[in-house]
Amino acid sequence: MPVFALDLAARITLFPLIVGQAIYASKTSIKLPEPSGARMGCAGSGPELRLLVLGDSSAAGVGVTQQADALLGQLLENLTPHFTVRYQLHAKTGATTAQTLDRLAALPEQTFDVAVIGLGVNDVTSGLRRTKWILQTHRLIKVLLTRFGVKQICLTGLPPVSRFPLLPQPLRWVIGRQADRYDHASVKIASRYRAVDRIAFDMDLEDHMMAEDGYHPGPEVYRRWAQLCSNRIHAHWDRSGLWMTPG
Repeated sequence: MPVFALDLAARITLFPLIVGQAIYASKTSIKLPEPSGARMGCAGSGPELRLLVLGDSSAAGVGVTQQADALLGQLLENLTPHFTVRYQLHAKTGATTAQTLDRLAALPEQTFDVAVIGLGVNDVTSGLRRTKWILQTHRLIKVLLTRFGVKQICLTGLPPVSRFPLLPQPLRWVIGRQADRYDHASVKIASRYRAVDRIAFDMDLEDHMMAEDGYHPGPEVYRRWAQLCSNRIHAHWDRSGLWMTPG
């Protein structure tokens, strides 16, 4: 029997247990707030770089108390020594890709150079079909490229959900397998666009690296994530402020 068929059979068999575990995890989990700090502003020196950070609770920085320690703050830490960064953060706890598209539609037309995206986990946990998520992600990319003139998109792959301490087994295994499928799909999505850099979430998530809720990133994860994105941004921007051809 193919691996996918075995996986499906296991999910069907375990469905009642998985539902019960999901309800219990939701009711008993620690509810962490989004961090305080500016979500819009200008900082640094050098060529202007217009930065948009977009996504769910991880993009919003849940797991730390200040934006300085979150994804946005760590991106600014890496970029402001080289660029004058005009930044906006549009991220919300629980956001799905569809909701993020609605959020973008409500923004005034403007231009960004770089967009960093952190989405997908809520689509997985909501039970959205992968094929629908793929279509929504393509739409999101096209909106960023056309309506907002984005020159480079850092599309973050899904994190290894199977290592989230909050989730008990077998719920962790089932959601982790689906997240892996989304992650593999993101590789193919990114390959369709010259302007899209996929950022693989290729770090081992030890328990001490996670926030106290066992679900969101801690400061170390945000630092590493921002560094991966910043490396790609630096690779595509030369010292004169002209975009280089992606490799």
